[in-house]
Amino acid sequence: MKKIVSIFNLRICLVFFCTGTLLASCTKKYDEINTDRNSIATIGAAELPFLFAKAEQASVPSIWTYQVAQNLFADQYAQYFACTATYFPSDRNVIRMDWVGAAFNPIYTDMVPQLQSIFTAADPTSPEYAIANIIWVNGFHKVTDYWGPIPYSQAGIPGNSVPYDAQDKIYDDFFKRLTASVTTLKSNASATPYGSYDIIYGGNVSKWIKFANTLRLRLAIRISKVDPARAKTEAEAAVADGVMTASPDDDALIKKSTTGDDNNGLSIMSDWNEFRMSAAMESVMTGYQDPRISVYWLPDGATKANPAGNGKYDGLRNGLTSTQLTQSQNSATSNAKVGKRWSSPDFGGNSDYLSTPQNIMCAAEAYFLRAEGVLLGWNMGGGTAQDYYNAGIANSMKQWGITDAAAITAYTNSGNVPIAPNDFLNSPPVSDAPIKFAADQATQLKQIAIQKWLALFPDGYEAWADYRRARTFILYPVANSDNPDITNTTTQWIRRIPFLDAEKLSNKAGVDAAVNLLGPGGDKVTTPLWWDKN
Repeated sequence: MKKIVSIFNLRICLVFFCTGTLLASCTKKYDEINTDRNSIATIGAAELPFLFAKAEQASVPSIWTYQVAQNLFADQYAQYFACTATYFPSDRNVIRMDWVGAAFNPIYTDMVPQLQSIFTAADPTSPEYAIANIIWVNGFHKVTDYWGPIPYSQAGIPGNSVPYDAQDKIYDDFFKRLTASVTTLKSNASATPYGSYDIIYGGNVSKWIKFANTLRLRLAIRISKVDPARAKTEAEAAVADGVMTASPDDDALIKKSTTGDDNNGLSIMSDWNEFRMSAAMESVMTGYQDPRISVYWLPDGATKANPAGNGKYDGLRNGLTSTQLTQSQNSATSNAKVGKRWSSPDFGGNSDYLSTPQNIMCAAEAYFLRAEGVLLGWNMGGGTAQDYYNAGIANSMKQWGITDAAAITAYTNSGNVPIAPNDFLNSPPVSDAPIKFAADQATQLKQIAIQKWLALFPDGYEAWADYRRARTFILYPVANSDNPDITNTTTQWIRRIPFLDAEKLSNKAGVDAAVNLLGPGGDKVTTPLWWDKN
């Protein structure tokens, strides 16, 4: 880790610093003299775009929080990447509390104050208010899906103790906010809220409607095992209102820049040589002969002088010890590295890699959600599960620049299956599911899960959440666990992040009550969240 991230806990309040002035003692200009110069400035329409841009930026991991918020946790637990640096214990199931706070604190210190200021200043029936609500849900659903109960309904309200809300109550509010937002946006179709200050869609209302509905569909699938009736209602309403359908036009990406400490977080850490392709990714993508492999990854040993490397894509099992890393078929740091768009020219990457837009959501995901919805008996728009499955694959290919229709069709109809990664652990293939849509539902669910996992890359947040929720496609057991709560890596896995130590110190009453909301498992990594019924 090349930059130390200072993680701190703060009872949230919005503070404005104002400059005081010296007041004359005369009685002239009485009104001016008796005006409180320390009062909070009024926030009006002119300030809202700046607040919104900051909130958008803060709703996802930033340049210096990406590693300790996402890459060392969700990205590894989704088995997109494996660590090559043994000083990172997270790959062996140990949670560093002083790191993972980066997935918690910025939401409360950087996102919430901006959005609450917008909620106070904007007309509740305005598109600006609606899109702010969508960003609220997009930011907070990542937090609750890490921890479960979190400070939510009173987030941003000053106090000595901030209560945690139960996850089912939080999800209920998510659905209400998204529903209201879409209703508002549909009645303001010609508006361009925030204009160019909207660094995702540039104020395009129709795209925000699709984004909100796709997010609603995502969350509906998430609760499909714990509350199937509510899930069906929310999912069908989302599809009826219009979800993402076309990549890359509908895809949500947040702009990044080489100025102002606003680089792509995955790109900035790619040259640190602390993570590589996982064995699960190798097994699936190599076995499927997946054309996305050369987009997602650089070959083993790729350099500026030799960007083709040795032409192979070798991954690593998650949880290897330092001794095991040296026993790998290659030096661990010579294995497949994250692709050109996130890597520097020194490793055969792109010259503009630091400003690569950050992935938020893609149209392919919407199709895979709809495919699963059909298998659940929901009305997903009239297509079959196979229709949506094939469309999901096609849209994911197009998202990454693979547009040859014949090649996409050949892939979709292929009987290829994952292969053994041929590593020193003699790992078997991670799955036996072929690409071509199967006849039986059990295999169909597995296929949908695998293709969604591939399509979500590199969004480990969503991939890990969906993996815990579905468990139809089973990843490799972690090779070694240093966490005493996980003694059998075949039957136990990381299911949540424990409450932060800093929160236990500064918000003890809130955390103590939250532990009771978790149920009998208590505040452990093995305790399932409300929607996790596996």
